[in-house]
Amino acid sequence: MGEFVRSEVRGAVLLITIDRPKALNALNRQVLDELAAILADVGDARALVLRGGGEKAFVAGADIASMVEMDTMQAHAFAAFGQGVVDRLEALPIPTIAAVNGFALGGGCELAMACDLILASRTAVFGQPEVKLGVIPGFGGTQRLVRAVGSQRARELVFTGRNVKAEEAVQLGLALRVCDDVVAEAIALAEQIAANGPIAVRLCKRAILDNDGQALSAALVSERQLFALCFATVDQKEGMAAFLARRKAEFLGA
Repeated sequence: MGEFVRSEVRGAVLLITIDRPKALNALNRQVLDELAAILADVGDARALVLRGGGEKAFVAGADIASMVEMDTMQAHAFAAFGQGVVDRLEALPIPTIAAVNGFALGGGCELAMACDLILASRTAVFGQPEVKLGVIPGFGGTQRLVRAVGSQRARELVFTGRNVKAEEAVQLGLALRVCDDVVAEAIALAEQIAANGPIAVRLCKRAILDNDGQALSAALVSERQLFALCFATVDQKEGMAAFLARRKAEFLGA
């Protein structure tokens, strides 16, 4: 458990909180180090929820105070490390949900976009405002935003640096839905996911991520190979037997 990032196991769900409210949960090297350490071992969790501590922000961005005196080599190293942490979050085998309350700007937006699903509170605000500071997004924003909302809209957002409120984020496809209690709804969604066959869920995520941008014919080959793998699991036998017996399946993750 770090100074600014903590984790909590809630049944099959791992809840991670970035808790640096005096800095609106801004990402400095220590926060990124602590987050990376937790992401390195998610244990037996079947789903993950990421949230920001306090009422004002999910993550307001990278810590400008720690960046202002960087030279080009230091900036490159910081971006590389930040991208590595964000990539690690995206590559987790389990589904991940960002519960965005308040500001998710710059690095915060980039962190949210690395999650599989984004739920937004009514006060959520998204954006990549880096150009207003004379820099560009450095933790993957120029790339993941294109994949989330399309090239033309992503260009408009990063060129202008304007913020997007919750309802527009949903309209753009950046967020899934707007929530009255975003953390509670994110945990409920994670629990719904965790109740399914965990190997099947992981293979669904793998099929989607591994084949992003691939030709349909190649992606379909991958899908049917992963589909076939399911039939080597205990969970497939249990899931289908439970369906035929009209009872609830008891998945073991095996």
